[in-house]
Amino acid sequence: MNKFKIVPLSKACVQRIKATMTDDFGNPVVEQLATGLGPCRISLKPFNNGVDKRLLFKHSPFEVENAYNQPGPVFINAADVEEYSDVFRFPPEIKANKQSFPLSLIGYNHDQMMVFTRLVGDADVDELIGEIFDKNKEVAYLHARNAQACCFICKIERI
Repeated sequence: MNKFKIVPLSKACVQRIKATMTDDFGNPVVEQLATGLGPCRISLKPFNNGVDKRLLFKHSPFEVENAYNQPGPVFINAADVEEYSDVFRFPPEIKANKQSFPLSLIGYNHDQMMVFTRLVGDADVDELIGEIFDKNKEVAYLHARNAQACCFICKIERI
């Protein structure tokens, strides 16, 4: 039985950003040719360096302003792409490339307070997510972040 669901950036959020070319903090969105793998926060697929155009903007994955609110840079594909749809498993292209995508999982309770952190390292991220939800009932959801750059990748909801 699935214990979690992957939640990428929504197309509705992205449409608002693209329509105004301004992020939710009033900063201009930057368009550039991909110089890194990303990933795109909508499709959760890596970028093709030197091929894909991407948009860079500041994003907060939180609903409430508090001490743990960590806004930061995210990239999305400038082209229209579909939201990640295989939501009951962690994106395989990110999972398979631990060197380019070192992961940390940060758990939050219903009050958006940080209650758990873990570097994924060599662990299987899908198994680890299930274990975290099994052993830590106070964790309402997780954020997957790049453990080196600290940037938000996706939300992981308990189901």
